[in-house]
Amino acid sequence: MLTHPIRVGGDATPGLSRREFLQGAGVLFGTLWVSSGALLALAPSRAWALELKTFDANTGKSLLMLTRNIYPHDKLDDAVYALVVKDLDAEAGTTEATKTLLTGGVAGLDNASGGNWLEAPRDKQAALVKSIAGTPFFEKVRGKAVTSLYNNELAFAHFGYEGNAWRKGGGYLTRGFNDLKWLPNPSEKASPKPFLG
Repeated sequence: MLTHPIRVGGDATPGLSRREFLQGAGVLFGTLWVSSGALLALAPSRAWALELKTFDANTGKSLLMLTRNIYPHDKLDDAVYALVVKDLDAEAGTTEATKTLLTGGVAGLDNASGGNWLEAPRDKQAALVKSIAGTPFFEKVRGKAVTSLYNNELAFAHFGYEGNAWRKGGGYLTRGFNDLKWLPNPSEKASPKPFLG
């Protein structure tokens, strides 16, 4: 029974029953399903929830799926994509033009799919996303996703990015510049031994 969902980018919400949680109209929720423990290590629970302040649940889910279609990573958890929705929701709460653009864009996807874009077959979803490429709606989501999706600890954990070398102290040379696990090993010729004087 889900009693302590976490909010992406927020604190745990103790005391929220499963029924109360599922009844929330503007809440995105899910379970971390990744096989690697790196992402799970960053979350206090396997469950995650995102309370939406501006959008309803359908708009939030549609924006999450649109982001997944624009930047597809099969094994990247929805909790990371939800960070984009969180940032779009916050901006729409302060800028009426953004709210109108995003809610209108989702309504347009729903209309073009014959009712509910989320329930459309994947190939139809992809075709509709391709048809709106370059529109202000598409560009708003794409532009926000560039930073919200990739510049966070959850994405870093998924992709194996260790972060800024200077933040950990000493730079790449003193901590091992060739310890990357997410790129293929370069040839010995491309990686000569460093000269340390």
